[in-house]
Amino acid sequence: MTATRTKAYQLKIGLIGAKPPIWRRLLIASSTPLSEVHHAIQIAMGWTNSHLHQFEAGNAFYGVPDPDFGFDFHEIQDETRYKLSQLLRREKDSITYEYDFGDSWQHKITLEKAMFVEPETKLPQCLKGKGACPPEDVGGLWGYYGFLEAIADPKHPEHVDCLEWVGGAFDPTALDINEINARLLIKYDR
Repeated sequence: MTATRTKAYQLKIGLIGAKPPIWRRLLIASSTPLSEVHHAIQIAMGWTNSHLHQFEAGNAFYGVPDPDFGFDFHEIQDETRYKLSQLLRREKDSITYEYDFGDSWQHKITLEKAMFVEPETKLPQCLKGKGACPPEDVGGLWGYYGFLEAIADPKHPEHVDCLEWVGGAFDPTALDINEINARLLIKYDR
């Protein structure tokens, strides 16, 4: 008996407003629940899953309902109950993913291609990308640009503190696709 092929989506996930662009291209099963899409984005982008998140499609929001968060939890649809294919149906469809409501890292997720892949294809996987993920809690894009300015200028008053904060060095162009895929494999190899 032959194993069936899996319907997969090629997604481009771009950090909205980042200049130069910061993005990843993922190949992921179209049937993936949004809760798992969240984890795949965290790994691919380089975030640490330390903050709240949500997906937005049209006028609907998907995430982890929390009645203690300060708004009517019925407004947030339970992300575990929705699959990627329910929000993205056609090529060029897009949704928004927000991570860390304080720093407000907004990502545009665009369905580039829908295809079938062989059963042995490891999903999800990162195909390509550009730019390092900004450090957690840096203060959104404006904080990130200030951080980059500080680490690039040894005379900047925050130069030493910023370098210590990130462990001594930070390359805004660094991206290791093999490391991302190794981390995805550890998380999703079943």
